[in-house]
Amino acid sequence: MWLKNITLLNFKNYSEAGLSFNETVNVFTGNNGSGKTNMLDAIHYLCLSKSYFNPIDSQQIKTAEDFFMIQGDFDRNDRNEKISCGVKRNQKKQFKRNKKEYDKLADHIGLFPVVMISPYDVNLIMEGSEERRKFIDNVISQTDSHYLDQLIAYNRVLQNRNALLKQIAITKRYDATLLQILDEQLMATGNKIFAIRKAFMTEFIPLFNQYYAYLTDHKELVALNYQSQLNETGFDELLRKSVEKDRVLERTTTGIHKDELAFLISDMPLKKFGSQGQQKSFLIALKLAQYAYLAKNKGFKPLLLLDDIFDKLDDNRVQKLMQMVSHQDFGQIFITDTGIGRVKTIFEAIKVEATLFTVDNGQIQHA
Repeated sequence: MWLKNITLLNFKNYSEAGLSFNETVNVFTGNNGSGKTNMLDAIHYLCLSKSYFNPIDSQQIKTAEDFFMIQGDFDRNDRNEKISCGVKRNQKKQFKRNKKEYDKLADHIGLFPVVMISPYDVNLIMEGSEERRKFIDNVISQTDSHYLDQLIAYNRVLQNRNALLKQIAITKRYDATLLQILDEQLMATGNKIFAIRKAFMTEFIPLFNQYYAYLTDHKELVALNYQSQLNETGFDELLRKSVEKDRVLERTTTGIHKDELAFLISDMPLKKFGSQGQQKSFLIALKLAQYAYLAKNKGFKPLLLLDDIFDKLDDNRVQKLMQMVSHQDFGQIFITDTGIGRVKTIFEAIKVEATLFTVDNGQIQHA
C-alpha cells in the first residue's frame, strides 16, 4: 500500500497544495513552523480519519476560512482507492472512500494502516497511564475491527456503574441487584479486552526488544511490561473485593481501565532515569514494533511518518535507523527535517534515493 498523491484546501496553514509521491522515501524540509508536520498530519487524516495531534476537527481549518478538504489516492492491493475528508464549521465531518460516505468512521480504521513517530510521543513517557493504554488500543484497533466495539461497550458500562455509585452515595440506597447486572456486563467485555491485550503484548514485546537492541547496538537494558490487575486476580473477585472502596470513592477502582504499560531502563522508570536520547530511542523502537506488528497482521506494509526524529539522536543511531527503514522491511516513508543538507548527506551515505520537498510558510515545492 502507498499514497500516490494528496490535495489540501484550507488545512491548517495551507491554502492550497497538491503533491505526488514516490513509493519509497519522501522528505519535507523547511524551518520550524513552515508546515512540514501539517503535511504529515493530513496524511494521518486520510489513514485514520483524524488528526494525530488534535481531536477537534474544526481547529484544523485555516484561519478565516469556513472549511478544509483533504483528498488522496492510494494504491492498495493494486487497486486505486480515493479517500476524502471534508470539515465545515458547525457541521458533521464528511469522510468518504471512493466517493461513498461511511456509515460509521470506525469502519475506516485499519484499511489504510499508518504509524507516526513524532516529538509529541514523549507524552507516552511523561503523561499518565491513559496515554499508554491509548497506544495499545490504537495498534490493536488497526488489526481487529471488533476490538473498538468492545472498548466502546466497556466504557459505556463503566460510566453507568460510576453513575450508580454516585447515586448510591447521594440517596443512601444500595441497589445490589442493579450493581450486579452492571458488574456482569463490565466483566463480559473487560475479560475479552484483557485477553486481546495480553495476546497482543506477547507478540509485541519481542518486536520492541529487537528494534531497541538494533538501534543501540545491544548497549542498554530496557523492558516493556504490561501490568493489569487481571494478571493476578479474576475480574469477578476484583469487583467483589473493591465494592466498599468503590462506594466510598464513588467510582470503579478495578478493571482493565487501570491497565498500565511500564517503560523501564536498567529496571528503573524510563521517565526518571532515561536520558533524552534513550527516551527517544525507546519511543522509536516502540513505534517500529508497532509497524512490524501491523505489517505482519495486515499482510501489507503500513505508511511510516517520521516527524523531526533526527533531533536528539546521535549520528550513528540516525544512520542505522534510516538504513533500516529505507530498505526491504518497510514500505512508503514520509520524513520531516529542518536541514536539507543533513537529509541529503544521510541518504547519500546509505545509497537511497529520496524525493525532496521544501516547505515555506504553507508553500511547498520539489527541492
